[in-house]
Amino acid sequence: MSIQLKQLKTELSAELDSILKYWSKHTLDNENGGFIGQIDCNDHIIANAEKGAVLNARILWTFSSSYKVTKKESHRKIAQRAFEFLADHFYDAEFGGLFWSINADKTPKDTKNQIYALAFAIYGLSEYYAIAKDEKALEIAINLYLKIQEHSYDPINKGYFEAFTRDWQPIDDLRLSDKDANEKKTMNTHLHILEAYANLLKVWKDKKLQNDITELLETIEKYFINTQTGHLRLFFDENWIEKPDVISYGHDIEAAWLLLQCAEISENQTLIENYAQYAIQMAEVTKEGLDTDGGLWYEFDTKKNELVAEKHWWVQAEALIGFYNAYQLTGDKSYLDIVYKNWKFIKKHILDKQNGEWFWGINRDYSLIEKDKAGFWKCPYHNSRACLELINRIKT
Repeated sequence: MSIQLKQLKTELSAELDSILKYWSKHTLDNENGGFIGQIDCNDHIIANAEKGAVLNARILWTFSSSYKVTKKESHRKIAQRAFEFLADHFYDAEFGGLFWSINADKTPKDTKNQIYALAFAIYGLSEYYAIAKDEKALEIAINLYLKIQEHSYDPINKGYFEAFTRDWQPIDDLRLSDKDANEKKTMNTHLHILEAYANLLKVWKDKKLQNDITELLETIEKYFINTQTGHLRLFFDENWIEKPDVISYGHDIEAAWLLLQCAEISENQTLIENYAQYAIQMAEVTKEGLDTDGGLWYEFDTKKNELVAEKHWWVQAEALIGFYNAYQLTGDKSYLDIVYKNWKFIKKHILDKQNGEWFWGINRDYSLIEKDKAGFWKCPYHNSRACLELINRIKT
């Protein structure tokens, strides 16, 4: 192993420690329980901010997964805190779903069943079960999986619908966020259902679940991967009529490695071989979004034919894994050079060296994007996962 690669692993181990310290120190809500709902870019706590299910589920995954590496009791305890808070306040025992958000006082706020959130709960719960062997965690994860299959799965055209009311009725606004198209089937939700199901299969060897993963991989291959361009198609209606949108470099490079990892968990040899090829193709086309400074641009607006000239934290985190994965598959050192350059960019522009954690990102002129350090969408999942993946992949 090169000295440079060894140095990268050392630095990523230190960065993982720094990320976990930030979330341990700044985000525990000792007044209302669980975790602070929102912290702004200047590390000011937004009093009584609502708490999002996705944030809680991602904290659960992060500390559970990190505990496997750090073996620190404090990390296991935060994972337990996240599990108990999710089970007690986000999990909807009456209808078997998950509240999208709750108020600071723990009362339900937005009670819709956004399938994306259920997927992340399964992802976090199965990871927690792996370290704690808490049967309640596994039980809730399985229940959520069964609810997704019962209500969200499309038995006619395949794939999964986006969202429902609390009692699983159709809902008009299906969007994850204001920037998304209001469509029935999206790449983002399918990617994370797959990720969740694959993680659940690691701790619950269920044949039906394994078959569902195989079908989901086949569906993604058929509809979401544009095999001509290597980019992802993002939005469809219920009949798989595409609603063209932006090119998302972050999702392209995240899917490149994550889809292959899920294929490997599925143990379907044909899909493993196919997704290994897609992983290389998608990494290759993601190079279009690389800037000369090593950062990866957020999106490309095909209608306006222009970059969305921002470099977000999560996009950089996924680039680290996706390009390292391409290096592992090909042995091509040019992918490794991208990883080194991207990490250098992250250290210079994205890390908050004073207070810890990663800033949301920067604009074209290197000014800070003044959005949350912690919040509905700003979670420790992408950056901690990048550290964990590379720590595990770089063999010393």
